[in-house]
Amino acid sequence: MLSMKKIFAICLSLVIVNVISAQTYKYVGADKCKMCHNKPATGDQYGKWLKDPHSQALKTLSNAHSVEYAKKNGIADASKEPKCLKCHSTFEKAGAALRGGITAEEGVSCESCHGAGSAYKSPVLMKNKTQAMANGLILPTKELCIKCHNKENPFFKEFDFATYSAKIAHPNPAKKI
Repeated sequence: MLSMKKIFAICLSLVIVNVISAQTYKYVGADKCKMCHNKPATGDQYGKWLKDPHSQALKTLSNAHSVEYAKKNGIADASKEPKCLKCHSTFEKAGAALRGGITAEEGVSCESCHGAGSAYKSPVLMKNKTQAMANGLILPTKELCIKCHNKENPFFKEFDFATYSAKIAHPNPAKKI
């Protein structure tokens, strides 16, 4: 029988391995996701993202409302301000060493919510949810969303996870999960 110390050591080892391997995942960019997630028969997730405000998040930093806010708050250019980009751009979230194929213009793309895709992007892994998750796939949670949808955002609107996640849902109708 395993002692509590051994169980703790095993759990700690698993956490450390996951943290270390998570740091090696690279962002691949929405174009890579599009290759498989653009067909109506499987949900056209890419097309839904293009119609979603997340895909335009970076551009919103240049609209009149954002420019006015930036000017009043001593921000020269909100589209270059790290405090703004941390939520308006997956590119900024990725950091230089992990950017891979992602572009700044993507705004808040697939990998902001689902994790850097380099290790889980293969069709073989994507067909097995457990394997994909073991390789970095994230299923978005309220905790993930409120990292940006919170009162630190100067344009904050009340955020109800159930309501908003339903608005951006993009299931694969071919899967029966």
